[in-house]
Amino acid sequence: MRIVRLGQDVDRTGRLADEALARTFAAVEEYADLVARHGVDRIRFCATSATRDSANAADFAAGVLARLGAEPEVLTGPAEAALAWAGATGGLPGIDPAADGPLLVLDIGGGSTELVLGAGATPDAAHSMDIGSVRMTERHLVPTVAGQPPTRDQVAACVTDVDAALDACPVDPAAARTVVGVAGTVTTLAMGVLGLSAYDRGATHGARLPVADVHALCDRLLGSTAADRADLAWLHPGRADVIAAGALVLSRVLARTRVTELVVSESDILDGIAWSLRA
Repeated sequence: MRIVRLGQDVDRTGRLADEALARTFAAVEEYADLVARHGVDRIRFCATSATRDSANAADFAAGVLARLGAEPEVLTGPAEAALAWAGATGGLPGIDPAADGPLLVLDIGGGSTELVLGAGATPDAAHSMDIGSVRMTERHLVPTVAGQPPTRDQVAACVTDVDAALDACPVDPAAARTVVGVAGTVTTLAMGVLGLSAYDRGATHGARLPVADVHALCDRLLGSTAADRADLAWLHPGRADVIAAGALVLSRVLARTRVTELVVSESDILDGIAWSLRA
């Protein structure tokens, strides 16, 4: 897995950083090699929050096109939410939006977080908010003293920011009967709650996590340093500095629901994008 962190510093500068572009282009070159070796004839390359918000998105698009031969499609917030819904609801056995709904799909990314609510094949409501794990870390949780956890004031400011976004969100988490979490923040936290020492898709996909355990893990992560988190067997080192912010976003959303467990899905926006190519 390559964590390229394309959204590095976008919240502060409004631009994709040169080093973030370099990391991303290196990963794209690896994909181009795989595409050539496997004879792929259809490519859909989608970009999300970081590219939506950057002034130099054209540089990113040109770099991808030159390396992969495919032009990136910059997804709108609603389009991103709809693809997350398609992936989550189409790839999670035992969950039926009609029977288990209203269903809330929660997708926490690096730059944005999507809430998607529905009770059928397509969502009834969706909203994208600029409260992703990287954005919230850079905005609020960078340690004021190197090697120390974020301060109480920093955490409180992050909570205020996330809560303000949720207050303005037209999708009400309290309306959900079932909550499904997708993407790397949620699946990583699932590994922590489940006590896994290594990634195990069979254990995380479809897992039902007690909400109380998610809140407790969030508190522990916020009280630890990035170095402490990097030593956790279940945490990819590339997420060590941002996982606490992602956990906080998840915790604040769950606090507004009436559910007692979170359903985890390894099937997400990537699956939604792949399935769209079947049409």
